[in-house]
Amino acid sequence: MNHALSADRLADILAPGASVYVPGGIAVPVAFLGDLQNRPERSRDLRILTSIAPGIDIPFDVDKLHPSAVVSGLFMQPALREAQRAGRYRLLPMSYGGFVRHLQDSANFDLSVLQVAPPDAAGNCSLGPSVEFLPLAVRQSRQVLALINPRLPRIPGAAALPYDRFDYVCEIDSTLPEYRTDTDEATRAIARHIAALVEDGSTLQMGLGKVPTALAGALRNHRRLRLFSGMLSDGLRELAEAGALDLDFAHTACVVAGSRDLYAWATGFAPLRVLGCEVTHDVRTLLAQHHFVAVNSALEVDLFGQCNLEHAEGQAVSGAGGAPDFARAARLAAKGCSIVALNATYKRGAASRIVPCLGEQSISSLSRIDVDLVVTEFGVADLRGASVHQRAQALIGIAAPAFRTSLQEAWDAFTQRL
Repeated sequence: MNHALSADRLADILAPGASVYVPGGIAVPVAFLGDLQNRPERSRDLRILTSIAPGIDIPFDVDKLHPSAVVSGLFMQPALREAQRAGRYRLLPMSYGGFVRHLQDSANFDLSVLQVAPPDAAGNCSLGPSVEFLPLAVRQSRQVLALINPRLPRIPGAAALPYDRFDYVCEIDSTLPEYRTDTDEATRAIARHIAALVEDGSTLQMGLGKVPTALAGALRNHRRLRLFSGMLSDGLRELAEAGALDLDFAHTACVVAGSRDLYAWATGFAPLRVLGCEVTHDVRTLLAQHHFVAVNSALEVDLFGQCNLEHAEGQAVSGAGGAPDFARAARLAAKGCSIVALNATYKRGAASRIVPCLGEQSISSLSRIDVDLVVTEFGVADLRGASVHQRAQALIGIAAPAFRTSLQEAWDAFTQRL
């Protein structure tokens, strides 16, 4: 039997020391987090595991919880630095695929909290555009609190849970956050380079961000494309309306994040599937995709081909996400291709994102063996079958011209020690 709760008393069901799963994506249970933060005493000794990621405006402040509460997550950002030093935030260096394994093998929760659409005629509640790890977390939970939100779009191809599975329910009325990003000439140039590499009929993973947004526009004249990704945004709709997609394929993601128009449109797009990460990031499933092309971004790429996705000038600003899963699968899949795309410079052109070697303040989120092509606005570095020296020359060739001489000098010095 479901127990109804009011939005300002959600934390009352928590006992000190309870373990709680809080999902990320775009359907974060904000009402639950708000109650915890408004009444920090209710979070005493809690152990919270979450996949909340930077980039979408989610009001979750670890510092507003009780000092004894500990939050563990997959993503880091500067605002969490002090909490991490104090042991109140624990960064888990896992890919999404690794986190699936962690949930399956090691996790048990006293409570999972989630947002769902109201039940349909069969008594099932759609998880809508944000599924992520919820099916696994619910399976590992002793109790479940569901926030029933009529504004959560019911997508026919999304995972759903039976209303009877919920121990506690709360009626809320909350709009979903929108995800929007712009493009610029550099990212549009990168997108044009990538589009020229994509064959009709390929399966694409391209995530969120400026490059994926620009890439959707650059692929409008392609045909029979298939999307199999961790996240999809308004580019899904753009490609569908351009006639670029294979409508006989189940275009799949674990999260659809974008405009409100996208959410409304997605409820009528029959080929769309929104499923758990145990499907979207499963290596066996990815290896079976036809001409699988993975497009991921990076903050830095060094001349060995190592890619830093997480540290910016010594500060931890993100996590690996699903990039290692998709990059490795695309690198190994038959006729697959692992692409890393990034602007050649930052700080308005004053600093290069192609660097001699990842330094002591950077980390390698993608190893050099998991990258086929690196793309900047200046071209494509094809690393497939290239020697260490050939890879370095190819990467120097796509750096901003102002930095090529210094990169070559650094590489020449490396070669004296290799």
